[in-house]
Amino acid sequence: MSQVSPISAVQDIDIPSSVFNDQSEYIRFTRKGLSGEVLKQAVTLYGHRQLFTKLLDTSSTNLSRFYKRKALDEGQSEKILDTINLFITAEKVFGSIDLANEWMNSFIPALGNERPIDLCDTFKGREIVSHALRKIEFGEFA
Repeated sequence: MSQVSPISAVQDIDIPSSVFNDQSEYIRFTRKGLSGEVLKQAVTLYGHRQLFTKLLDTSSTNLSRFYKRKALDEGQSEKILDTINLFITAEKVFGSIDLANEWMNSFIPALGNERPIDLCDTFKGREIVSHALRKIEFGEFA
């Protein structure tokens, strides 16, 4: 795969790149709570509104209420950061956000014929998708 900055698309989200490169910074941001504006930027950038509503245990019509919050709670922030990090990884592996989204929306035999995006609503599902992306990155399967 081509070498792409792991945060090329995420530059449109108000999160310092250090959050995704430094575990202590990641934890600090999680504990502090992401702003609703960051959530809005992630939904705008990546789409997948339904995924973000599941992560926040809300309805699609109520999602915009989260956009107005000064800070999401720690659990919500961690889910959102973890999901953004997964999209960053997919973009890095596939070289573009468009190709990453195409893969995320495809039925993948190695994932039990599930779409990666459908697994991302749980921690374990995001872990499985992340593991699959690492295997692709290192040429273990496509």
